[in-house]
Amino acid sequence: MPCIAARSRPLMLRGTLTTFRRRCGKPSCRCAAGEPHESPALTFTEDGRTKTLTLSASEVAEVAAALARYEAARAKLDAQADAGLARLRGRRRVGSDAKDRRR
Repeated sequence: MPCIAARSRPLMLRGTLTTFRRRCGKPSCRCAAGEPHESPALTFTEDGRTKTLTLSASEVAEVAAALARYEAARAKLDAQADAGLARLRGRRRVGSDAKDRRR
């Protein structure tokens, strides 16, 4: 049943939504005159290398929403980490103040 549980989770993606612009090489095509073909793509880093997935027009909204969910989750995690660092620093200050009073 893990497959069913995984399907109920919303898609979350890391990367950037970009637009590919390229020429197909056909001499009679409109792209030969200067207007390149465009297609949406997702670029992301995997194992230290940049990867690209070309998307269909129907996937763009879903991918954009998944990227936004990732950014929101990352911002929340960063805020929690910042709060943890602040608490740790605060405990150290309190500990050093107590040492100063003993002297």
